[in-house]
Amino acid sequence: MEFKDKQSIYLQIADYVCEQILLGQWPPGERIPSVRDLAAALEVNPNTVMRTYEFLQSQEIIANKRGIGYSAAENARQLIVAFRRERFLENELPEFFKTLYLLNISMDELQTRYEQFVALEFPSTP
Repeated sequence: MEFKDKQSIYLQIADYVCEQILLGQWPPGERIPSVRDLAAALEVNPNTVMRTYEFLQSQEIIANKRGIGYSAAENARQLIVAFRRERFLENELPEFFKTLYLLNISMDELQTRYEQFVALEFPSTP
């Protein structure tokens, strides 16, 4: 995973975990990778992944089942969508609109490119 400088690594890992849940790779109720396994896969310190998991637990997106490990909560998808939607609408969308305006990109062009993106990146999604 390639990390960016603008956001804490543990939050970037949280976004990754949330994406895996949203994409159905880590279904609700099923075990997700352990702290050590995810740290090794992402080549980060296990303490960073632990901080990520603690953050996601505080958001009630994942739960730690004693003796079993971490798993996605049954309502994880809804919680993730609500959390990320609010963050996007409040923080990222205004900057995005500014860029559209400054570059004179129309909503029609944006719609076309969005549809192309979805078709290429998520071909099996209805």
